Amino acid sequence: MTRNLVRAFAAALAFFFAGDALAQAPASPDAMAQTEARLRDRGLSGSGAYEILESLTTEVGPRPAGSPAIARAKDWALAKLTSLGFSNVHAEPFTIWAWFKGVETAEVTAPFPQPMVITGLGGSVATPPGGIEAEIVLFPTFEALQAAPMGSLTGRIAVLTEHMGSNESATGYGAANKWRRKGASEAARRGAIGFMLRSLATNNVRQPHSGAMNYDEGVAKVPAVALSGPDADQLERMARRGKPIRVKFTLLPTYLPEATTWNVVGEIPGRAAPDEVVLVSGHLDSWGLGTGAIDDGAGDAIAMAAARLAGERKPRRTIRVVLWGAEETDQAGGAYAKAHAADASRIVIAGESDFGAQHVVYFQVPAGSADHPAIRTLAETLKPLGVALNPEPSRYGGDDVGHLVPLGVPQLAMRQEGAHYFDIHHSAEDTLDKVDPAELDKAAAAWAATIYAIAESGIDFRKAMPVK
Repeated sequence: MTRNLVRAFAAALAFFFAGDALAQAPASPDAMAQTEARLRDRGLSGSGAYEILESLTTEVGPRPAGSPAIARAKDWALAKLTSLGFSNVHAEPFTIWAWFKGVETAEVTAPFPQPMVITGLGGSVATPPGGIEAEIVLFPTFEALQAAPMGSLTGRIAVLTEHMGSNESATGYGAANKWRRKGASEAARRGAIGFMLRSLATNNVRQPHSGAMNYDEGVAKVPAVALSGPDADQLERMARRGKPIRVKFTLLPTYLPEATTWNVVGEIPGRAAPDEVVLVSGHLDSWGLGTGAIDDGAGDAIAMAAARLAGERKPRRTIRVVLWGAEETDQAGGAYAKAHAADASRIVIAGESDFGAQHVVYFQVPAGSADHPAIRTLAETLKPLGVALNPEPSRYGGDDVGHLVPLGVPQLAMRQEGAHYFDIHHSAEDTLDKVDPAELDKAAAAWAATIYAIAESGIDFRKAMPVK
């Protein structure tokens, strides 16, 4: 080989390895800022999230975990992720208990006979086929129910009429969720044969809201239902007349001790660090009253659309979308954590979109990373969307990804505006017409820029950085 050929070969090798090194390295801060801004603007001009959501709610509809509908949703998700260009698209089956609605009727039989509107609480036992009928005892607060003497509700139906407040109030969803979860057992412990509670909602329309409940070990299981707000008000007015009130209700849900559901997964491989995973998600299942548009079809659509947009820029790390198959009954995240315990260390960060279809208000990152230059740059990118960086460390990224916390997986929190979220969720009002496409695009735009920033950067969230 001549000297000139040697020099040319050496130059070519140097160029090759330099190019390879550039491909491996994170983009420069300026380049990242420019790409994030483009993703933000691209998302705003049409992220594709609404089209995904329209497809899911129209072609599948409501999707209770363990039902035939969730199997259709799984097939839909596999096809949709594939059509959007994701790779390694697959479904991960797991076994759950399943519950979905059947016959649900209620009426006042005395002293003022009239119908009422109810819906079963997820996981409730059924009534006998002919229903149950008994005198009711009203409780204005959950604490009043807990204070009732043992045996004082024998043969009666307990009715809790306490109002849920705004999510920032003392009686917001966090507190009210306890009433729904524990109310039936508290009533049964005092002898009740049934339990009704004012629907957990921030409005007062005659559409009750479902949601999961639990039975305490060693306590009789009694049927439990949510009562519409106006009907709870009606019972309170009747009670002021001073006459005993009798109520009859029938609840005949389907309960399966063993059923199959699926977490559905799709990935966009990282160009330089494919073993490092940025996990973004929404839950595929829903209650059976509406079509699961805001809870959580919107979250699925945001995760899928944002990940696709961010993935088009070919970031260093792999982006993984997970569509959870049993969030409403709290069985999906645990199944995923158990199946992936051995490789959880590969997950750089995990976040879940599960608070409706409105824009993002603020985001939080793990302890010690809020002052990382990449996060500061991202915060500037998101400001035009009205998104603030909350300096408090993220400790909770969503119900399903929360199961990864014991495995050491850092959490990403993207908090969306939700002033009217609890007017709609878990009810028959949860339908596509409640979604503003522009708001959904704003949420997807924020997620897209965030996913890219984390997937392109070299931030190790497991190593807390000093806060300046």
